[in-house]
This record gives sequence, C-alpha cells and structure tokens, in this order.
Amino acid sequence: MSLCSTAFAADKPPLAPDTVAPFTTDSRISATIEFSLRALASDIEEDIPRRLASIDERVSCVHRRVLFFRVNANCDVYGFVERSGSVSLYGRGDRVYGSVPIYGALEGQGANRFTSRIHGETEASATIEVEARPQLTRDWSLDLNFSDGFRWSEPPVLHVLGREIPLSNYAEPRIRTQLARVRERALAAARRLDLHDKAAKAWRDAFDPIELSNNPQVWLQLTPQSASFAGVRADSGMLRGSLELSGSAETVVGREPPAITPTELPSLGREVSEPGTFDVILPVRVGYDVLKDKIRQAVNAVAPVAGLSVQDVDVYPSSGKLVLGLRVAKASDTNADAGQWTYLTGGLQVDADGHAVRFSDLAADVNDEGLASLVNPLVAQLRDKMSVDYGVAYENLLNAANAKLNRPLEDGFRMEGHLSSAKLEKVYLPADGIVIALRASGDLTILYGM
Repeated sequence: MSLCSTAFAADKPPLAPDTVAPFTTDSRISATIEFSLRALASDIEEDIPRRLASIDERVSCVHRRVLFFRVNANCDVYGFVERSGSVSLYGRGDRVYGSVPIYGALEGQGANRFTSRIHGETEASATIEVEARPQLTRDWSLDLNFSDGFRWSEPPVLHVLGREIPLSNYAEPRIRTQLARVRERALAAARRLDLHDKAAKAWRDAFDPIELSNNPQVWLQLTPQSASFAGVRADSGMLRGSLELSGSAETVVGREPPAITPTELPSLGREVSEPGTFDVILPVRVGYDVLKDKIRQAVNAVAPVAGLSVQDVDVYPSSGKLVLGLRVAKASDTNADAGQWTYLTGGLQVDADGHAVRFSDLAADVNDEGLASLVNPLVAQLRDKMSVDYGVAYENLLNAANAKLNRPLEDGFRMEGHLSSAKLEKVYLPADGIVIALRASGDLTILYGM
C-alpha cells in the first residue's frame, strides 16, 4: 500500500471496509489411546494355562552291544512343561516385547522287565519370548504382527546307559502348539481393547465447538475429514497408539457456531510417522479508537513546534488502505471549529514477532509548499515514531486458548493442547478496527486412558 496522498475535505476518500474472510485453515490433531502394559499382560495371562504341555512318549533309548549281543530297548518318557511365572510386557519404540518363564521336568524309565533298571531324569527352564509390532488395518482391526520363540537355559537331556537323549524334540512340538494358542489369546485380549469404538468417540469429540476465549468470545470449530494411523509408542509401562485426524479448523468470533453433525469414523488412510502440527487462526483486533488516541499523542508532541494544533482525528478503511484524517488549525486559533481536514492514506506494517503495528509508506503529496511544510513534520512523526502494541491482546488470547484447550471430556477422555508460536497470516481493515490474523501452531490431542 505505497500510494500516499493528502487531500482536503472535498477529496475525502470513501469509507470502503474489507470483507473479513472466514478464519479457516487445514489442521491436524492427534488422538492418543494409552493402555497399561501391566494390565494388558494380566489380561493375556488369564487366558494362558499353567500347564503348557504333558509328555508321555515311548522312545528307543538303548542301542548298544553288550558282550556278543546287540541290545535295543525302549524307554517311557513322561513329564510336563509348565508356566513358572507371570507374563511380562514392556515397550521400546514401536515394539512391544513379552516374555513368559517356563519349567519342564522329564523322566525316562525302561519300558520292560529287561530294561526296568534303566532310569534317568532331567529338568530345565526356558523363556518364551515374543515381539510384536502393533498396527491398525484400514478396517480398524488390530494386527499384532507376532514373532516368537523360546530358549532353554540348559537343553533337557536324558542320560541313559551313557547315552544322551535330547528331550527337547519331544517337548518343543507341544510348546509350539501352545504358543499358537497364546498368540490367538493375546490377539483376542488386544482386540478387547476396543480401539475402533474409542477412536470413534475421539472422532465425535473433535466436532464439538471449543470456546477459546470469552472476552472477546472466540470459538474453534474443528471438522475432521480423514484419519491416519500414526504408529505405536511404548515404554516400560505404557502402550500408546496414536491417530492423526486431519481436517479444517475455523475460528469464529462472536456467538457459538451451530453444532456440526459428526460423520462416521472413516476407514484408516495412509500411515504417517507421527501426527502433524495443529494450526489455528487467532484473530487479534485493534480498534480504530486506539489508533486515534495514539495518533493524537504522536502529533501533539510536534504540532506546537510547527505552530499548529490538531483539533480532531479520524481513522477509517478505504479499499484496503487506512485513511488518517487530521483537522489542523493554527496554534493561535482557539475556535473549537477551526481548522481544515487533511487526509492521508497509507498502509500498515505488522511486526508479528514484536507484536506491534506501525504505518508504512506514509507521506504527504501536497502541491502547496506552504501546506506541505506544515503537514510534513506531522507525517514524519506518525511514520517514524508511532506504533501500536497489540502484545497484551495477543498474550491474553493465546493464554485463554491454551487454558481452554486443556479440559476433561466424557467417558474417560480428555483434551490437551498447547499453542506455542504464531506468525502473521493476513491483515484486514473492516469497519470496526484492524484485524490481525495470526497462524498459531502447536499440538492438540484427544487422550484416553491417562
């Protein structure tokens, strides 16, 4: 807005305020569902039997030559493998790791009267180890992506007549059969977490209008449009599954906006590494009366030096420009109606970091040299010395928004949000004051299980 001019009353620029567009931007929020790994382990443990395998096998245990005879004898092997401790779960990154200690005791006994004196026994411990990378499919079913195995602290070996019979060959098939059942039970326990319904509740909550400020009244209306799986994060005690809900965020000034009917929770879209940034437009208003007071203070500081007095000030918008009207009279003229109107048009410069507004390119284009010499000191003072600080209004709005974004919801849900930075989006000049639209960024999360 570099065009600047000076005019008399007959050339007064017309009032032509800006139409303020809706304060809408694309935005993303996070929905995080958190569960205790200890509680999940207890749930899984309820479905795992204490005894994992019973062993009752007849094996060929003796193959050797005794004097002139070759002896082939069978032995009965019997025993059990049991779970000897609790299920333990812990997380690291996007993986969940589990372990279950097991214990086995086995005996071998000769199977007939010729081998009845043959006897041996052994015991061993093992640990079942499980690794899972939980992931939601597009239909919201949970896939744990299991991989598992077990390791013996010392492999079970039966010693009979100097021969070692590895008994893991008989124990392991039964353990693996039980592992398959454990996988099924763990998956059933995970699905009982009911992620779909919890995600649907978070989705519906996101449509409710949020009052960001009550003085002035500012509302946030979110309209989610898509949902993406943002992965799993886990630590020693907690499993957190995150979603990214993408859509629009509209800031409404004034009355509470009408409620929006939530749509159904959509199928999951593409997977994202982590939820994106929450963005919202915060409108900060600076009334024209505030500008008038600042202009009076600025020009009254230099007008007497030039032998002038400023009797009145007017400020209004005209086609994207700001008009400054000054009714200037001689300092010696004490008549209340003295002076003539001079109008300056120019632009605004907004310092988003310094939270200040000042005039830009404000200069007088006056053909009358005598008038120019009188007006120019006033213009220079307004251009170089005057600024309006909107920092208090911005901080009040930001603090109010951050307070309102942290609140409990229903059914065990809560909302946590924080806006930490803002940059200039656009400046509007409507009829009632300057509106500085700032794009505030941060994070907003709907949480369950905290």
